[in-house]
Amino acid sequence: MAEHAQRKGDAIALQNTSSAICYRELLPRIRALAAELVRAGTQRLALQLDNDIDWALCDLACAHAGLVVIPVPGFFSAEQRQWLLDGSGADTLIGPPAHGWQPLELAPGLSGWRRKVAAPVALPTDTAKITYTSGTTGRPKGVCLSQAQQMVTVRALAERLAKVQVERHLTLLPLSTLLENLAGLYLPLWLGATATLPGLAEVGFTGSSRLDANRLATALAHWQPHSLVLVPELLRLLTGLCLQQPELARPLRLVAVGGARVAPGLLHRAQAAGIPAVEGYGLSECGSVVALNCPEHSRPEYHRPGSVGRPLDHLAVRIDEQGEIHVRGGAMLGYLGEPAAPAEIATGDLGRLDDDGFLHITGRRKNVQITAFGRNFSPEWVEAEAQRCPAIAHLVIIGDGLPANLALVQPLPGQEHALPGQIAALNAQLPDYARIHHWLVPSPGLAEAGLLTANGRPRRDAIRRAYADHIQHLTGVCP
Repeated sequence: MAEHAQRKGDAIALQNTSSAICYRELLPRIRALAAELVRAGTQRLALQLDNDIDWALCDLACAHAGLVVIPVPGFFSAEQRQWLLDGSGADTLIGPPAHGWQPLELAPGLSGWRRKVAAPVALPTDTAKITYTSGTTGRPKGVCLSQAQQMVTVRALAERLAKVQVERHLTLLPLSTLLENLAGLYLPLWLGATATLPGLAEVGFTGSSRLDANRLATALAHWQPHSLVLVPELLRLLTGLCLQQPELARPLRLVAVGGARVAPGLLHRAQAAGIPAVEGYGLSECGSVVALNCPEHSRPEYHRPGSVGRPLDHLAVRIDEQGEIHVRGGAMLGYLGEPAAPAEIATGDLGRLDDDGFLHITGRRKNVQITAFGRNFSPEWVEAEAQRCPAIAHLVIIGDGLPANLALVQPLPGQEHALPGQIAALNAQLPDYARIHHWLVPSPGLAEAGLLTANGRPRRDAIRRAYADHIQHLTGVCP
């Protein structure tokens, strides 16, 4: 950032709807806030803000001052947020007030709160950030990372994407998500680009899983971003928008998709709509990004549809005898309150490496379904293929121990009539043991019933409990 301030000081580093900070102003702002936090006695700062310039300044101030920052996901329940604050040993909070905290004077417009923490849990040496998992349980795990671990990922991404020439990034995912934190804030600043940080409501989000397509289209038209980071459901929505409004895709140079498996058909549709969509793969325990494709026009040697790309250069990936992916070279320091992490992380994901070193993901090891007839399949495969069905918003398939597979199918509004034909077409592309033999439309919807995580992944144990009666009925039904 100091180099960018000298070479291109008037260029915009951070911006939102109402304000902007150029590179010449950025470091003084970071240093001033860092000094205030140090004077206040901060050691661990919980950051509970919407996407905004203030979120970025707080995160960067902690990095500058050597303080631990703890992003608080807005999609956590009140109980999860309280558990995070108590379990992490946070002594400073920036965001809404919490019971028992005292006001702290900080920069104008920035609400701070302080409390005394008698005996905070010990952290691994060099911990700079505690990033929490997506909340598949009531007590998500805190992943402890050093600043060096975060920056090695940023540098590797910068090298992989150098020829893409991204100058404007628009954040659509919460900055409390490590992927957007690194790829949507740190990476643009490393490149001397502009990180655009509107609030989540401004780009169309209501809560964590409902998105207003019209508002998203307005944001894209206004900001003209070169790059986006998306989950598959957002890619499908963006594809629909760009098919209707092709001008929205024209500024885009990179759309990186991760968080869940992406159906090849969805990527093909997106690319046909002019979206330079590429798939990647990663996990917080390995510093976020593990592998990434490049757009074909920039580096064809790093582009292979159907894969999640080649691993980043600082990482070594191997597949064990059970097909599980192991990653060495970017391991977290450890989970909060648990022993230090091993040098090699067993990801829990199943996959393979092809002859050219591209990584292919096939599912989650713990989610493999074994039907009553002894056939194995990964539900993520079927669920990803369902992304090609225009009428289906979400599909979750259950087949473990059953003679017939059951799918919960959440249609897009007004598309219920199209489900039978599209499910039949989907089944025609699947082997018999992975087909959808019975299906129902859940009411309330999966998201409304709390059966999806914030990024749209199914909470499979909760789903099996919620639909135990339907599953029990199928134990005596053959397809």
